[in-house]
Amino acid sequence: MDKIIRATAADGFIKMAVINARDIVQRAHEIHCTSPTASAALGRSLCAASLMGEMMKEEKASLTLRINGGGPIGSVVAVSDSGGNVRGYVGNPAVDLPLRGDGKLDVGGAVGRAGMLTVSRDIGLKEPYIGSTELVSGEIAEDVTAYLLESEQVPSACALGVLVDTDMSIKAAGGFIVQLMPGADSALIDTLEENIFTMDQLTTILTEDGEEELFRQVLKGLEYHEVGRVAVEYRCYCSRERVEEALSCIELSELEDMIAQGQEVKVSCQFCDRVYGFSTEQLHDIAESKCGTAVNRSDNSDPGM
Repeated sequence: MDKIIRATAADGFIKMAVINARDIVQRAHEIHCTSPTASAALGRSLCAASLMGEMMKEEKASLTLRINGGGPIGSVVAVSDSGGNVRGYVGNPAVDLPLRGDGKLDVGGAVGRAGMLTVSRDIGLKEPYIGSTELVSGEIAEDVTAYLLESEQVPSACALGVLVDTDMSIKAAGGFIVQLMPGADSALIDTLEENIFTMDQLTTILTEDGEEELFRQVLKGLEYHEVGRVAVEYRCYCSRERVEEALSCIELSELEDMIAQGQEVKVSCQFCDRVYGFSTEQLHDIAESKCGTAVNRSDNSDPGM
């Protein structure tokens, strides 16, 4: 079962959250038919959004992580609720690149570096809080680290990893965010930097030892205490009602054009690929509800008319 585990160290001056998200990323791969490189890019983004979303205190809040670096993958979008449950998609799920010189997937090449990482937090106010920063590498983790420091003024380190098996299924996926609270001793920075620099490869730890080993390696030499854990999953909140609401927001002329075609309109969800069909009669109902008056219901689908 996928989960987020949170812990504190150094009398609360260090906060760390770890996610094991193999099932989440596998589900995303199955929905979107992602290539290995796209699986890694989307998977890392889902892990980051889940960790950041679960940090939010507001019960019905949501967080959207959007990355667009000008690369062939297009936009990468991940959305989390305040429980860490996530959903997401990439613009071009089929894009794949040769492995880098070190044998790793070229996520940075697919994402690109000429763009921004944008985080939108919706906590139920009139307008969401939006922060952004220029991409550092397109590798996601370094970009999230830069965002947390530059936009939120929180010294942080983020590591994210996705291991794709030979059959393109997801063998491991997860990561961590570790943060220093105001007033932390500068020596703690040196300790964390040394530990992160010398730790084993993240996906190797997840595959061979499990997510709790990340705490032992990142916080080596420090006493830490688990303060919470929560199960997380790939979760889409789409529904027929929401799609109907979206259709009611488009221009009346567009609805009338759809009706004039005399065919069922199919709308698919970007996050889960679920398809919702609307007959011309149902589109008539939406149009009438929108304009408050009756709409001509001539059956344009009848070739004899």
